[in-house]
Amino acid sequence: MSAVTHIKGRAVPVRGNDIDTDRIIPARFLRCVTFDGLGEHAFADDRAQLKEKGETHAFDKEEYAGANVLLVNANFGCGSSREHAPQSLAKWGIEAIVGISYAEIFFNNNIALGIPCIQVSPEEADGIQTAIESDPNLDVAINVETAEISYGASVIKGILHEGVRNRFLTGSWDATGMLVEAADEVAATAGKLPYMNGFQK
Repeated sequence: MSAVTHIKGRAVPVRGNDIDTDRIIPARFLRCVTFDGLGEHAFADDRAQLKEKGETHAFDKEEYAGANVLLVNANFGCGSSREHAPQSLAKWGIEAIVGISYAEIFFNNNIALGIPCIQVSPEEADGIQTAIESDPNLDVAINVETAEISYGASVIKGILHEGVRNRFLTGSWDATGMLVEAADEVAATAGKLPYMNGFQK
């Protein structure tokens, strides 16, 4: 298991409330067998629509290339429950999200990938987005234990509820890792089950 305690890097702001999972990853990309390569299609339709208008989506701007912290607004990840949405963000390179609020299923799907979703106030969300838009090279640091977000000379105290925070700090967000770590116990239990005769690790 791998604990998630700190995330540091640069950020990419994607403004707008109620950005749903269909916009994060359009339905036509859900037919993939694995999630590999899904990152390049994150916000595909939004990016294309802006390009037609002569504008550029944040995920296409050179100054945000390599960013690993996503800055959003309210009700991010609403809509369908597709796990492809957080997977596409993770494959793009996102390791943490800072925003006002999140759809519950999207929030939980991110936990399963080890991606903390920190909540901040509308004023704080606007403040950090504005700062990054003014200086895309500004470092952003997130302390998962305290839910503090530092950028430039500013520090804001976000919200990450205790149960979720503990899963990141202990590594228990990683269900597969927990199974692998407990392989001997799993084998011992399986060996006692009549329908698992002959089970081996």
